[in-house]
Amino acid sequence: MASATSWSEENFSCSICLDVFNSPVTTPCGHNFCRTCITKFWDDQVLYKCPVCNKLFQTRPDVQVNTLISEMVDQFRSSVRVKEHPCVEPGEVPCDFCTGTQLKAVKSCLVCFTSYCQTHLEPHQRVAGLKKHRLVEPMDRLEDRMCKKHDRLLELFCQTEQVCVCLFCTVTDHKSHPVVPLKEEYEVKTAQLGKIESEVQQMIQERKRKIQEIKDTVDHSKADADREIADGVQVLTALMNCIEKCRDDFNQTVNEKLKSTEKEAEDLIKELEQEIEDLTNRSSEVKQLSQTEDHLHFLQTFRSLKNPPPTRDWTTVEVRPPSYVGTLRRSLDQLQETLNMEMKKLCAAELKRVQQYEVDVTLDPDTAHPRLILSEDGKQVHDGGLLKKLPDNPKRFTRHLCVLTRQSFSSGRFYFEVQVKDKTAWCLGVARESINRKDQIILTPENGYWTLYFNKDGLVFKDNPEVSLPLRAELQKVGVFVDYDEGLVSFYDVEARVHIYSATGCTFSEPLYPFLCPCLYNYEGINSAPLIISPVNQTD
Repeated sequence: MASATSWSEENFSCSICLDVFNSPVTTPCGHNFCRTCITKFWDDQVLYKCPVCNKLFQTRPDVQVNTLISEMVDQFRSSVRVKEHPCVEPGEVPCDFCTGTQLKAVKSCLVCFTSYCQTHLEPHQRVAGLKKHRLVEPMDRLEDRMCKKHDRLLELFCQTEQVCVCLFCTVTDHKSHPVVPLKEEYEVKTAQLGKIESEVQQMIQERKRKIQEIKDTVDHSKADADREIADGVQVLTALMNCIEKCRDDFNQTVNEKLKSTEKEAEDLIKELEQEIEDLTNRSSEVKQLSQTEDHLHFLQTFRSLKNPPPTRDWTTVEVRPPSYVGTLRRSLDQLQETLNMEMKKLCAAELKRVQQYEVDVTLDPDTAHPRLILSEDGKQVHDGGLLKKLPDNPKRFTRHLCVLTRQSFSSGRFYFEVQVKDKTAWCLGVARESINRKDQIILTPENGYWTLYFNKDGLVFKDNPEVSLPLRAELQKVGVFVDYDEGLVSFYDVEARVHIYSATGCTFSEPLYPFLCPCLYNYEGINSAPLIISPVNQTD
């Protein structure tokens, strides 16, 4: 028998799939086919016939495995290299007709909706009817190019519903819609894609700039932190040195007082011991003399006993213990003076830093109480004494002499200064947008107000309860600093360059407005001076 290697591929090809046999079987008429091919072929037929000789069978034939052909096909597969039919690689489109080893498709038919390798493409290049089919470069998932409703090729685009449609769709569901060929819409969309790409690139650049901005912020924060730590270490080291000096001076003062007392006591004890020694010697002499019986010697010696050794009157002599009253207090006073000096320098530096966040704000006449008079530039406000007839505005204060600025702030930091010179009563700070402007106002953070209030009774931060604050001298200008994100509101005496008070741990969830209240004045003109939003003068 001839070897399988001497036969060509045609001798081992199924006449249905035109590929090398895969599980070959034989029909009763003696022809061979792939089991899958002949089974599928008869599944689609009403009459069972041989695809090669057209012999009809009364019933579906029972095909038998052709052992000889199977062995020869195995030999052929293992010995013949089919270089002109490369196998499909990952990412490539496989041939839909190959039933064994799938080969790479070289074309896809948009009529048959099938992809073909070079071998299975042959009928489309030979048969007249198949030559009219539209062949394109291999495409995967050709079924997605079919209209699910009409089983036709999706070759048009509906501009109304922005979907791909088939020809039948244009006379049914999309009858009144403008449609264009896919190519035409493709060109339009391609042009739009360029614009989209440009916008995407712009967004990418914006985000890169934002990343750089965030990195710069972190770098600046690190530099600020390093500078703050250095300044803090310097101040705290100076304070520690001062504390150590105060401790040493205090210890030295106490020890010197103790040593002086000890020296005084030691000198007195030495003097007393000397007198005791002299008196002891005299006692011995007296005792010795009292024992003599020589009258002459007794009388001659007795004369010397009439003059006892000089002694001090010790009844008034005492050692007074040293007094330490005020010693520690004087040391602490010195420490406090040093601390106050450092605090003053620290507050001045702090004020200079927050002044960098100055904002330009002007008063909003739509919020001003009808008695208030605002300057044309919106920087000054005072009580005019008379109610003006003004439009009913939901933003206007109608119970208290208050006014807000036009500007509000919902993030970040801001700072402004208000002159309060020559006023006997005033209130200022910040307020949230949703505050009650019509009824009785209770100035507390809980109600949306963070304010300082001043009158004849003193200076307070309005809270529940109020926080009384020291007033070192007459306030002339107050600085207000807000860090929205940190929840901080701080007040400063600008002229004295000292910190007045800070509200910390505040919760802000809506816009904040600078808030001013010049308070009432009486008919003698007391408290008639205006509150003035002043420009910041950053001096050392």
